Amino acid sequence: MSIYSKMAWRNIWRNPRRTVLTICAIAFACLLLVFMLSFQFGSYEAMINASVKINTGHLKIQGKEYQDKRGMHQVVPEPLAIGKILDTIQGIYAYTFRANGFSLVSSEDRTYGILVTGIDPAIEETVSTIKQLVRKGNYLSPADTGQGLVGSLLAQNLKASIGDELTLLGQGRDGSIAATVVIVKGIYSSGINEVDRNTIQIPLKDFQEIYSMRGGVHEVVIVADTLKHVASIKRTIKQELDRTDKTSELTVMDWMELVPGLLQSIQLDLVSGFIMYGILIVVVAFSILNTFLMAIFERTKEFGVMMAVGTTPGRLTRLVVTESMMLTMIGIVVGIVIGSLVTMYFQTYGIDFTGANEILNAYGISGRLYPRLSIISATVGPVAVLIITFLSALYPALKVRRLRPVEAMQGA
Repeated sequence: MSIYSKMAWRNIWRNPRRTVLTICAIAFACLLLVFMLSFQFGSYEAMINASVKINTGHLKIQGKEYQDKRGMHQVVPEPLAIGKILDTIQGIYAYTFRANGFSLVSSEDRTYGILVTGIDPAIEETVSTIKQLVRKGNYLSPADTGQGLVGSLLAQNLKASIGDELTLLGQGRDGSIAATVVIVKGIYSSGINEVDRNTIQIPLKDFQEIYSMRGGVHEVVIVADTLKHVASIKRTIKQELDRTDKTSELTVMDWMELVPGLLQSIQLDLVSGFIMYGILIVVVAFSILNTFLMAIFERTKEFGVMMAVGTTPGRLTRLVVTESMMLTMIGIVVGIVIGSLVTMYFQTYGIDFTGANEILNAYGISGRLYPRLSIISATVGPVAVLIITFLSALYPALKVRRLRPVEAMQGA
């Protein structure tokens, strides 16, 4: 340990009460930053997973222009071949095939334009939470035919209930007229008005027959084990499609491209959160500044004597900065350790939002939210505290450089 470190350690404990209070302020700020950032990231992960599992999945393989044009002819022509590729890729939790067609749906006295989606009930529930969101009736089974699931707002607009017949009229992939009658088996409420107002789901085998799909589908919907695997899965799928010469006709899109509004809302919330954290850090910085200004005023005579016997202003400045950094580092380490332990506890057991259960369940989110501790959440806040406190300690350190030995000894 250098002479500066030894002197700094001795000096910061001259006033134990002030030192402990300052360390506690820094530690509490770091604890709060670690926990709140981890909680934000955990809630974002829950939001993303709940949103994509209602409709889009973490990734989709589809025709090059399908996302923009939604043409019936823009299909994935060999879905089983794509499935064989996906079976070999690590990090994929599940995948399914879907087909979509814009159609008119009619009840006894009302007609609306909607999106009909063909799903495979046997595997759809592994990538979608729609089964848990069925509020009336039952979910589709693999043996069902001529039956469908209807969004709650659409059922309300059509005045349709369980067991009612709905007539679908659309256009097939080959340009032919697609028409059928569907019996309402279940009514679901996803919490997303656009989905609940405009969608009907029917078995994929029925859809392919009615809309003349010739074995094709419009989307291969993929769910990853965790969000952190999405980028690597997307990269691997693209490489595999390159090898099979399917890149020219197919594209891979992740949730950020499929649901840009969700990404933007998360970014907005993160910015507002950082503003609040910035205010917290500035308050802590002023506390540190006040502590060291008081220390400088109390030790003015001491500094004057040290300068009179030959200590240079630069060495005194280095000593003051060392004291501030030592004090700050103690607080930061304590804050990170306690903050990480608190976060890990709630990461295991979750935080119960009993009063918000109905709201959360409406979006497919359980009544408990789990923080997600990461290197970023554990370090970003404390590093910001370290930088701000270092800058705030420069002011009292520079005041030391301007001291004159005689004036300093007289002014004490």
